[in-house]
Amino acid sequence: MTEFSWSSLSPLEWFGSTLRVSEQGVGEVNKQTDMDQSAIEQGLKGKYRLRSGMETQNGKFVSIIQGMEGNQVKIELSGLAKGKVDRIDVLDDGVKTVWGTKIGTPFSELYDKAFGVCHRSSDFTTQPTVICIAPQSQHISYVFTGAWDGPEGLMPSDDVLKNWKISRIIWKS
Repeated sequence: MTEFSWSSLSPLEWFGSTLRVSEQGVGEVNKQTDMDQSAIEQGLKGKYRLRSGMETQNGKFVSIIQGMEGNQVKIELSGLAKGKVDRIDVLDDGVKTVWGTKIGTPFSELYDKAFGVCHRSSDFTTQPTVICIAPQSQHISYVFTGAWDGPEGLMPSDDVLKNWKISRIIWKS
């Protein structure tokens, strides 16, 4: 179920510097973009103040670049050190997908049921989360969070999930 957005007809939407998440990436950042602060700043049109760091994942050095507004992380990009961007986590509620989906969109607007498209996050340090593949894309996933007091590790029912909202949009190359 895709909703039409009248605001997409606005000339400000055509020429403005609004970032969008698409099958290709976020803004002009995609799988061809170097994990380099200046390349990412250009691809994100200077929207955020950037900071960078490194971590190891599965024995490999991974570069992390975070886009900040004030003291809040609004976007996080990662990829192999000296490599290309391979994952972008969007936490900015001002950034939508090209289909109009954004932080705060309820599960029920996108899915009837979780079976086959969603799985429970294995990270139990935060509130319960369910990750679902976007209906329109194999590269985009939505992270839903909400209230649930069922057994840890089990998937909440569709009836519970319908009120959960997107808290993060993930693009992977």
